[in-house]
Amino acid sequence: MSVLPHPQPSAQQPIGVFDSGIGGLSVLAALRRELPHERFVYLADSGCAPYGEKGDAYVTARSLAIARWLLARHGIKALVVACNTATAAAVEALRAELPGLPVIGVEPALKPAAALTRTGHVGVLATRGTVHSGRFARLRGAHEGREVRFSVQACDGLAHAIEQSTDAEPAPAAAAQARTAALCARYVQALGRFGSEPGAIDTLVLGCTHYVFAREQLRSLVGPQVQLIDTGEAVARQTRRMLEATNTLAPDAPRDEPVALLFTTGVLPALQAAAGRWLGLPPQACTLLPE
Repeated sequence: MSVLPHPQPSAQQPIGVFDSGIGGLSVLAALRRELPHERFVYLADSGCAPYGEKGDAYVTARSLAIARWLLARHGIKALVVACNTATAAAVEALRAELPGLPVIGVEPALKPAAALTRTGHVGVLATRGTVHSGRFARLRGAHEGREVRFSVQACDGLAHAIEQSTDAEPAPAAAAQARTAALCARYVQALGRFGSEPGAIDTLVLGCTHYVFAREQLRSLVGPQVQLIDTGEAVARQTRRMLEATNTLAPDAPRDEPVALLFTTGVLPALQAAAGRWLGLPPQACTLLPE
């Protein structure tokens, strides 16, 4: 495997972030809260989504191609893989090709869920690619035991439905929102009983960055007493630690440059709608990038 050349990172360079689509915007929102003086370049690879239902080789190839583009075109100082599936399939390959560049991945929050559960029963919603990865198996094995058990559900189609729910046209968006609600109901029911009673699931891990945007639907299904956990804040804190360790944290000073540039390989209006809805960014912050 070749090693990608890159200059020594500096504090003025942006942070690269990518996902298979708009789900990683939930991580980008957490990054912006934790690191308000940083600049970000985000790539939604919506034209090649969903990653979770494709093989590791495909996801790894896409992840490496995106990393090369972010380095060559934007000179990033760190890379956040804001996708559980891409982290599971490709984070080791990315770190091997990018020595010296901080690469921060995301993974389902099994460790904090195991610490928070009162009933000892944790539910996990994730993509098929994440659920069947060796990385997830090792993570589960490290935190499951006599005190904690995990019920895991692969959610085929859910990330894609959430992605399509941001369609700029009302009719397709409404249809996708209905599919999202139906899929959430199906997969929550498949996990079993939720609640605070002994044996019930009292903690639900959102194991895909897309699922954060279905939080309201999931909350209505599991009830107010169940804890919903995602990884955005933890990833943001880890990114800060990595930048501090490499002395590349941006100075606390105002800038003239845009705070975030967003690109998509999919449909531009969908990214613009999602960026406006969830991050408050203007349409001109988004650009179409051919696959």
